Amino acid sequence: MITPGPALAVVLVVLVTAAALVLRLGRIGRWPAVVTASARAVVQLGVVSLLITAVLGSVPLTALFIAVMFGVAAATSARRVGGLRVGGWTAVALGAGVVPVLGLLVGSGLVPLRPVALVPIAGILIGGAMTATSLAGRRALEVLRTRHGEYEAARALGFGRRDAVLLICRPSAGDALVPAVDQTRTVGLVTLPGAFVGVLLGGATPVQAGATQVLVLVALLVVEAVAALVVVELVAAGRLSA
Repeated sequence: MITPGPALAVVLVVLVTAAALVLRLGRIGRWPAVVTASARAVVQLGVVSLLITAVLGSVPLTALFIAVMFGVAAATSARRVGGLRVGGWTAVALGAGVVPVLGLLVGSGLVPLRPVALVPIAGILIGGAMTATSLAGRRALEVLRTRHGEYEAARALGFGRRDAVLLICRPSAGDALVPAVDQTRTVGLVTLPGAFVGVLLGGATPVQAGATQVLVLVALLVVEAVAALVVVELVAAGRLSA
């Protein structure tokens, strides 16, 4: 357990500064984004830490909290893909993956219909869908721009717009699943993810913690695969564009 204090503040400042310097000196990204993201993380987790007890003690507040998480995720993916104007469509991609999988987990009884169980599981699934949506959308649009000549050639050969776009963009969608696949493949060998550690520290047996983590990882694979597929279809339909 890490206790907030001067040591934590100093280490965080050192780590953020190091990350920003690496980006700036290496010219591999926008270093202010690291500082901004870190500052937001501190503020947001501080607020959540103060509110979480009240949220977990109320079913309506839990539902509202999950809805807020979903909305923020949709907006974040929209900014990464084409701007907030496409936020409704990124929400469609997120919902297509998250809603049925979360419904299955709750309906099967594997995830109890209690706030303390729903909030972390929903957060994990929404976060995974957000990452897949952002990566698949950005990659599909980038490939469509760089290989526009191939798209035009496909149209000239008689392909419809949707088929021509899918011919170019569909292979790139798999890139969005690489982090989830690698995490699942190496779990227990490289990392011990949060669900495993959290359940174990909560008093469960190692076997129960392992079963929980496997369920979460496989559920994430489905959620992210569906989100990536829907994003590519939305790009092909012209609903998502840069």
